[in-house]
Amino acid sequence: MLLNAQRFLFSCALACAVAGLATAEDAVQKAPAESENMKSLFNGKDLSGWDGDPRLWSVRDGVIRGETTEENKANRNTFLIWQDGSTKDFELRLSYRCNATNNSGIQYRSEHITEGNPPNPWVMRGYQHEIRNENKLPNVSGFIYGEGLGRGRVCLVGEKAVVTADGKQVDKTPLIDEEGFKELFNLDGWNEVVIIAKGRHLQHFMNGRLTMDFTDSPELALLDGKLALQLHAGKPMWVEFKDIRFREL
Repeated sequence: MLLNAQRFLFSCALACAVAGLATAEDAVQKAPAESENMKSLFNGKDLSGWDGDPRLWSVRDGVIRGETTEENKANRNTFLIWQDGSTKDFELRLSYRCNATNNSGIQYRSEHITEGNPPNPWVMRGYQHEIRNENKLPNVSGFIYGEGLGRGRVCLVGEKAVVTADGKQVDKTPLIDEEGFKELFNLDGWNEVVIIAKGRHLQHFMNGRLTMDFTDSPELALLDGKLALQLHAGKPMWVEFKDIRFREL
């Protein structure tokens, strides 16, 4: 009888443990399957359909490479701008890697600034998916930065947030913590990004997992604009992009 009771208790404990793991796994929101009819924005050979500083942007080994050096510096932040469409409601998928000396970004729903004597011909203002080669929160890849908007870090990695009349309201349960991000992020290697934007609702996924969920206010939300890739001013840096696919929703 004692042996049977021990087996029963062990079975119950095992079932609870498995249920707990399943619950934790269910709490992780995965990136949706890639939509059909995604359009490739990069031909792997040249920068057709894109415009940026030719000193700093090139195609190398089948990927887009942006690089600043002591000899070729960026005059303020500068961008490689997609010329053949806009980012209203959309699904964007790409992979990137960069070094750790500086940061980069994916600009979307953004305005190309051409008036008022900008510091270079490729200045953007709008939402930016931050790109960094770091794995310690909050200075990691994937948060929304308001490039040129005067809003700073609009929504951090791990946050599920809504902007209301009372300010930004953040869900108490983070989407991912620092240990989870370290396991998810491929330091010094390629990372896959998915950005899905529908109206005021913006989601950033990394390597198949939702890392940021943000709903902007009706007054501040950007609902359309251009797509671009960033090179940051300052310390010499490089960043590479590949497998850029896009679909209007």
